Amino acid sequence: MTMIWPQYLNSNLTLSEGRKVSLEYAVKDPTLNEISRALKRLGINCTVEKNKAYPGKWYEKSGRIIAESDKNKNELLKEICNELKTMK
Repeated sequence: MTMIWPQYLNSNLTLSEGRKVSLEYAVKDPTLNEISRALKRLGINCTVEKNKAYPGKWYEKSGRIIAESDKNKNELLKEICNELKTMK
């Protein structure tokens, strides 16, 4: 199980603000809906939790996604970013 916050993939954020992928992969303001659709297209089951707040921005309920994948987190995030780019 892998926890995915939209901040991990957001090209508008710096690494210290929570982005986990390089700008080469990152996408602009990904939504929970887009990320969950990308995961479904990749054949990965996921659960969306809309009322969760990213610890770095505890005051902002951005939500998170729990993905059921055995892949390493960084690989999974890059795959999601690539899928988001093909969807847009």
